Amino acid sequence: MLSHFGIIFLFILAAFAFIAVVLFVARLLRPHRPNIEKNSTYESGEEPIGNANVQFNIRFYVVALVFVLFDVELVFLFPWATVFGQARLIQATGGLWGWFALTEAILFVVVLGLGLAYVWAKGYLDWVKPQPKIPTIETKVPDQLYQRVNERYKRGI
Repeated sequence: MLSHFGIIFLFILAAFAFIAVVLFVARLLRPHRPNIEKNSTYESGEEPIGNANVQFNIRFYVVALVFVLFDVELVFLFPWATVFGQARLIQATGGLWGWFALTEAILFVVVLGLGLAYVWAKGYLDWVKPQPKIPTIETKVPDQLYQRVNERYKRGI
């Protein structure tokens, strides 16, 4: 007879086997017709041009972190509502449990609001569009020569 850990281990093995079988069958059934368009890099509809090592505005990260912070904090309200909304506890305490739970939820949301107000007052939520800096290079090559080279490449010569 298997122990409980053995049964769990068999379930894990069965899950991996199922995933392997599904991926193998999908590989057999799907069409495989690669082309230049399918193998190109997809950047949200934008053509990937230039070097990938560009400096991003720090606001992207700050806004993402603030979103994650408030999103995770609000997720805590769901288990809170499950625990504190139990009618049995409210009846056993003569309604005090419900008032305590409501006060605690209001306090939690007020602290979140204060955090949002602080971030807003500091200006971390202001979206500043960076102005692209186009590099200029001093060269002795005339612009007409660049234009001719570009036209030659457009025609495919």
